[in-house]
Amino acid sequence: MRIVISEFMSLDGVVQAPGGPEEDTDGGFAHGGWSHPFFDPEVVGGAFDTALTNADALLFGRRTWQTMAAAWPERAGDPFADRMNAVPKYVVSSTLSEDRLTWVNTRRIPGDEALPRIAELRAKEGRDLLVMGSPTLARTLLEEGLVDELRLMIMPVLLGGGKTIFPAGGTRHTLELVSSVTSGTGTQVCTYRPVPGQ
Repeated sequence: MRIVISEFMSLDGVVQAPGGPEEDTDGGFAHGGWSHPFFDPEVVGGAFDTALTNADALLFGRRTWQTMAAAWPERAGDPFADRMNAVPKYVVSSTLSEDRLTWVNTRRIPGDEALPRIAELRAKEGRDLLVMGSPTLARTLLEEGLVDELRLMIMPVLLGGGKTIFPAGGTRHTLELVSSVTSGTGTQVCTYRPVPGQ
């Protein structure tokens, strides 16, 4: 399977709490829900729908999984929500117990086993293993060279700080721009793939 990271991102690289004010207030982040004015159903919604359609499984960090698990089951009956609920899901966590994995088709990957277990999933036959949100996990996968594609929905807003997926260890990562589409709201949906050996 290919590991694909899909993120709503501000122009200054912030991915924290795009969906709502209480989603993630770590560090005093006060801009939760910032993506809403720049979302359009055709381009941004279409990119999100395509990413899910191409996914054989979803991979989350604990916090993003908990946010999604609280939202999607109650939306059953909508085709997108039904797909979110039905697709196999993995959550990386050292703290969630098995009895708390209430979102259907979820399996836990213990935090101390994450990298080898994710590498095993990546080596399996299949389409995409899709990571949404989960900035700490996404950053780790980028650092470890375990990402096959980045799909960034870059929105024309500066947030001045917050969580990012980009590694900060001083290592260079060269990417190839595979496609780019601009929505009427000014959001650029860009697909990048790592350039091997660079």
